[in-house]
Amino acid sequence: MSFNNFDTLPHGASKSIKPFKVDIPQQDLDSLTTLLKLSPLPPPTYENSLPEGGEPRLGVRRDWLSTAKRYWETEFDWRKCEKHINSFPHFKAPISIPIHAADDNELGDRGRDRGNRGDSEFEIHFVALFSQRHDAIPILLLHGWPGSFLDSSRSSTISVRSTHPGHYHKNFRPDDAARVFDTLAATTLGFKSYMVQGGDLGGRIARIIAATYPSCKAVHLNTHPMPAPAPDELKERSPITDTEQAGLERHAFFLHNGTAYAFEHATRPATIGAVLSSSPLALLSWIGEKFLDWTDEPHPPLDVILESVTLYWLTNCAATSLYSYRAFYGPNADSHGSKKWHIFDKSLGYSWFPKELNPIPRAWIETTGYLVFYRQHEKGGHFAALERPEELWADIDEFAQSVKDVFQK
Repeated sequence: MSFNNFDTLPHGASKSIKPFKVDIPQQDLDSLTTLLKLSPLPPPTYENSLPEGGEPRLGVRRDWLSTAKRYWETEFDWRKCEKHINSFPHFKAPISIPIHAADDNELGDRGRDRGNRGDSEFEIHFVALFSQRHDAIPILLLHGWPGSFLDSSRSSTISVRSTHPGHYHKNFRPDDAARVFDTLAATTLGFKSYMVQGGDLGGRIARIIAATYPSCKAVHLNTHPMPAPAPDELKERSPITDTEQAGLERHAFFLHNGTAYAFEHATRPATIGAVLSSSPLALLSWIGEKFLDWTDEPHPPLDVILESVTLYWLTNCAATSLYSYRAFYGPNADSHGSKKWHIFDKSLGYSWFPKELNPIPRAWIETTGYLVFYRQHEKGGHFAALERPEELWADIDEFAQSVKDVFQK
């Protein structure tokens, strides 16, 4: 397949980078179909039979699950998705990094212990479009859960979109993921400087990268979960508008009504990982609910939801994708408000979407970094790259252009 030179690696990139093509074995697809046919729907209950859009919302509806299951079994075409996926250049590269407090014999075959140095090697998958312009700004795009590199595949432009590393190491933390991605950008791809963008988990890791690594010169975010700053920190900050106050009320509702999944991930990842890895219908319920609850209207089409759920199932990463929740939920959890990750020596940009789970006011964000770009949108939710790709990319591009001088130094 021709990519019009967008698959040409940058000068100085490591020779260890290899092209990659998504090609799922047919037996894996047949096995998925068989498991779906054998999976019974849950019995009708009050909780799963509530009308669409009504209150209270007590989880995924049985009628939606029944329709989605039937379509997944009989009509969904993974090979069509695969063709679209492979219309972008894919790569894999080995990345070796020291892991936080690494112990011997803690790694499975996705992360191999590298002797007494405590280094681990990960094979990182990423999608990239490489510009041949000498003044191009490399942009590393990071997704969250239950997103994937597919989130940006409907955008007009992708720079480098990487997949979070799955792992078997007890000490692997978001700090380590940040180290993996900086190594990918600055060492493996050879970028002297780059910008990072992220939402959800990708936004948290993007902030860690910007706060930690000098090669990262700017950061743009579209989520920003944090506790309320102290009143004295908000003095002389931007006033909170009525729209932002409504966003805070939405966030408060989510905190008491929508975070059970996160605490399950954080406190019982082995249990929920076993459930999601053993039943495609359970995985569809768990992830499908998020695509329905966390998005603005119109909600993503069923094909788009099934594409993501199928990717999680076929790559067997439902369990290994939960690692970050142990760091970000529970007592003393880190957030964008953690002072160790404040960014006042680099430019910060933010795009605000009204149906985001944590639509934080501008004034709060200003307490965490040098905010030079902020834009509110009238539509869009948690999956901004998927829901409003053109608007998000326009923001990223405008922000990048406004800070381009730091990349020429």
